[in-house]
Amino acid sequence: MKLISTRGRGAAQTHEVLAALERRGGAALDTVLPTVRRIVTDVRSRGDRALLKYAAQFDGLAGADCVRVTEQEMAAAWKSVSPELRDALSTAAKQIRTFARKQMPASWSSSPLRGLSTGQLVRPLGSVGCYVPSGRHPLPSTLLMTAIPAQVAGVKRIVAVSPKPALETLAAAHLLGVKEFYRLGGAHAVAALAYGTPTVPRVDKIVGPGNLYVTAAKRLVAFDCAIDMLAGPTEIVVTSENGHARDIASDLVAQAEHDPEALAIFITTRRDLAQAVIAEAKVRSRENAVAREALDRNGLVIVARSVEEARAITNKLAPEHLTVDARTDLKWIENAGSVFVGRWSAQPMGDYISGPNHTLPTGGMARVRGGLSVYDFVKLITVQEYSIEGIRALGPKAALLAVAEGLVGHAEAIRVRLTPAGRQTRLASQKVRARRRQRRSRG
Repeated sequence: MKLISTRGRGAAQTHEVLAALERRGGAALDTVLPTVRRIVTDVRSRGDRALLKYAAQFDGLAGADCVRVTEQEMAAAWKSVSPELRDALSTAAKQIRTFARKQMPASWSSSPLRGLSTGQLVRPLGSVGCYVPSGRHPLPSTLLMTAIPAQVAGVKRIVAVSPKPALETLAAAHLLGVKEFYRLGGAHAVAALAYGTPTVPRVDKIVGPGNLYVTAAKRLVAFDCAIDMLAGPTEIVVTSENGHARDIASDLVAQAEHDPEALAIFITTRRDLAQAVIAEAKVRSRENAVAREALDRNGLVIVARSVEEARAITNKLAPEHLTVDARTDLKWIENAGSVFVGRWSAQPMGDYISGPNHTLPTGGMARVRGGLSVYDFVKLITVQEYSIEGIRALGPKAALLAVAEGLVGHAEAIRVRLTPAGRQTRLASQKVRARRRQRRSRG
């Protein structure tokens, strides 16, 4: 890990580094976009012919019959894993489901004035595709984190895709009752979910993290199929004045082991603590090749001039994961995907079992959105209903606004309901409907 400071001789260089970190994001996607665009276009235009070609090339599948995982295979996987793992998966699922239920928005109706009723309806998406990575590490936790909020939201069709899915991931799918699971990954899986093929019907939205090819594919299809976010390499920031070097270093190593491109940063005003964390991280990553590479490449320890500056740097970085010393720190946090408070809140607890979602914004996107939640799987449909009293109260003002914008048709659609002729026509229609109801009741 590299130590830099915002004061002294290297301050100017430090500020350049911080400015570059604020601009981090999707630049790396540009390197793979030509390849990804070719794959996505091919699957979109040729359907299964292209999909099965890439499935054979990248996923090692022999034909269409191998693409879909059967429910029997998922049930067998559940039986094959240890009772301890089944218990851990069940506990994690319960925690995630409980948290998601508390997030669930509600339908409501209100009457802000006499004659007007407004409100919202909460409706689930029709179908979603959950992308579950299966490269360097099997990630059954990602299936839990993506499928459970969709279930809580009421999504009827939940599709899982994962290249060469691990036994643990198939077991998690059985636990959740997932019916549709495909052994697919990469850009071709994203394209199939977005545009549909005879083997993989399309979905309304694609969620879940993936490598550069998956993320680039999500960006390409985003205008045709909704996506959650463009997730990059894992990020961790620890901002602390009185934390323990051992705890801080262990969290840095834990997140760094996800990917050689992972970003791991410690921010403090204390040079002694900074140096202790660097020493601890070096020892703790000695036997962890991926973490060691990530820390060597992207590990930073920043010594700030003041606590206020440390906090300002933290908010500018808008990290995916953030650890702070105490609950009082929550007051100054503006930008973060998920926050961990105090020394006992190890960041990996949030990856698995706390309840809040571990699919979080990276690349500084925590400035504008939070992690995956039930809100990603529902639509909020607004409702408004006027009576004659309501349109009399607000109609003239609305018509005036329409005229100010030069939209005379808008104004006329309001005024026609306020004129005597318009009211008489409406009353006549109401009488006709009343007579029809009376005839039906007599018959």
